[in-house]
Amino acid sequence: MTVWIVVSILLVVLSPLAWLRPSRGQSGRMSLRMEARRIGLSMQLAPQEWPHWLSHEPPSPCAQYHRPRRGTQRVCWSYWQKSPGVWVNQWQEPCEDPGLLIHFEKLPANLYKVEADKQMIAAYWGEKGEVEVLQRIDALLKALA
Repeated sequence: MTVWIVVSILLVVLSPLAWLRPSRGQSGRMSLRMEARRIGLSMQLAPQEWPHWLSHEPPSPCAQYHRPRRGTQRVCWSYWQKSPGVWVNQWQEPCEDPGLLIHFEKLPANLYKVEADKQMIAAYWGEKGEVEVLQRIDALLKALA
């Protein structure tokens, strides 16, 4: 009887430690973020106000992977993935730039937005996928920076 009481007390004391262990999803996101850091890609959680016309509401804050821009011609643009493979601007006009579309067709369905401003190029991603998906995003950012 005393053994069962001691075991019960130990279980009650040690059970909160199980809550501190990251979930499988959190562990996967952390490994993707560490791989991004290893290949030189910067990442931050950025709050976003998503357009109402997207087929589903992406998370906010969303993981923003970005690189600094190079060169002197720095055209600013933003494209959202309205549905898988369909990229539109803020007025819901389809992307017609063949240079961008070549890169956009390789991106996963849970990459919500790609934007370029004067300082950086960024991709907003749902962080679901393997390292190979992260490498495709990195190739996109390198090519468009």
